[in-house]
Amino acid sequence: MKLQNILKNHLNQVLKKYNLTWPQKATITYPKEDKFGDLSTNLALLTSKNVGKNPRTWAEDLRKELQQLDLMEKIEVAGPGFLNFYFKPKVWQDILLDILSQKTTFGANQFGQNKKVQIEFVSANPTGPLHIGHGRGAALGDSLARIMKFSGYNIETEYYINDAGRQIKLLGLSVWARYKELLNQPASFPEDGYRGEYIFNLAQALIDIHNNQLLELPENEAVKICTEYAKDKILKDIQDDLKNFRVNHDVWFSEKTLLDSGQVERVLNYLQEKDLLYTKDGALWFKSSQFGDDKDRVLQKSDGSLTYFASDIAYHFNKYQRGFELVINIWGADHHGYIPRMKAAVQALGKNKDQLEVILVQLVNLLREGNQIAMSTRAGKFVTLREVYNEVGVDAARFIFLSRKSDSHLDFDLELVKKQSMDNPVYYVQYAHARICSIFRKSIEKNITFSLKNPQQYVHILNHKDDLYLLKHLSKFEDTIILCCQQLSPHHLSFYLYELAALLHRYYNEHPILNTENKNLIHARLLLLKAIQYVLANGLDLLGVTAPEKM
Repeated sequence: MKLQNILKNHLNQVLKKYNLTWPQKATITYPKEDKFGDLSTNLALLTSKNVGKNPRTWAEDLRKELQQLDLMEKIEVAGPGFLNFYFKPKVWQDILLDILSQKTTFGANQFGQNKKVQIEFVSANPTGPLHIGHGRGAALGDSLARIMKFSGYNIETEYYINDAGRQIKLLGLSVWARYKELLNQPASFPEDGYRGEYIFNLAQALIDIHNNQLLELPENEAVKICTEYAKDKILKDIQDDLKNFRVNHDVWFSEKTLLDSGQVERVLNYLQEKDLLYTKDGALWFKSSQFGDDKDRVLQKSDGSLTYFASDIAYHFNKYQRGFELVINIWGADHHGYIPRMKAAVQALGKNKDQLEVILVQLVNLLREGNQIAMSTRAGKFVTLREVYNEVGVDAARFIFLSRKSDSHLDFDLELVKKQSMDNPVYYVQYAHARICSIFRKSIEKNITFSLKNPQQYVHILNHKDDLYLLKHLSKFEDTIILCCQQLSPHHLSFYLYELAALLHRYYNEHPILNTENKNLIHARLLLLKAIQYVLANGLDLLGVTAPEKM
């Protein structure tokens, strides 16, 4: 981004001579192949008509204007009028100096301009333990928050606790039924109840606390005790799992508080005043079709009960009242159809629909040695997030979850991610960092003097094509961070780190870093490795993954 901005500034100076401004569709991009330069622009193609010249002639004029810039090795006109820019080695060598001076802050930027953003993610009903699908959403939300903070956004993360409504009632009834079963009492298990082994464990815990005393209470009181105990215990387990998974939520927001505080009723009144509600068949409807939804939606049923949508509108109204300029929700892919109605609600609340972004997370196919593990949450047969991170480790789980775009299916092979081999992408990237640490330990054993002082004395030595290729890749770190923010997807960073690790491993195999008589070259290449080490560590930290010194 830095080089792109520098180049754009120079191009703008040329445009001013011709009373031209930068066209909206003009771009400065990285070419797909190295032979087309370090950066390329379509500017001449878009402005040639304004100067009355054909694109190639106009591109040649621009080339001549910029050729004398100190940072240019050469500029070529290509195709119908593209400009390809090749920078001098010094430009890339200076990147090394930036990294060594900024260290752990290299890549940080102000792209977000302190925009106040909320990211709400996981938000699983406290009716059962987190499963592997929740883990993917947890890694995504937490890493996105880290990356956006690194890019100058004012970020707050939140977990919405669905602690009101039918599912919580079913949880209490399920535990109550198991409680009675364990005490050899006749029990009627709810048809849509929760059937996992954890329900028996909750019921047994209640027996340990109360013995059989709940049987002596009116059933509604007993069920209430079962409900509150189960909900609180499951929520505590969820919080523990997320903490162990290195996931932070700044706010835990209770749905029940929305109802108890009358916020849902106030939002309904607000929509009524704007003439956005009407009554039909005894139910209260929201005119969501006015805002792009395919049909209107019920907010209050004919029996007087509120729909989930009513609570969700009140919840988002609450978010915007707290001053968030952008609200990001991370949902399971099965909620795709819910997006248009939520966008409609946001507009009805007086906000732009773009002030709500929804990221969908596809299912995870859990494999063991290539064979899929069958799971069914309804039947209570699923692999919990805790089981996964206990088996493969937090680092491996987080990296794999973030290795693909969230709306694409992900195969997670438990045996593969445990392997200490280059076939394992987590190991591959972490080993790059550990390998650099090993080289520095060996340099001490060989009594090689190394210092980070005055690196400018050595960087000019890094002029081999492999040195420059690594430096060019390091220069793209900030751009990758910004791309993650633009597309709300940390997987770009995972790809970047994997490519950087590949370049490092190849470089290590082809260049005897410590085994040369040229001490200055050794020093220069150790400086390069130190820069790579910083970038790997910075990138892994943004993904919530550790950068080990030994493996």
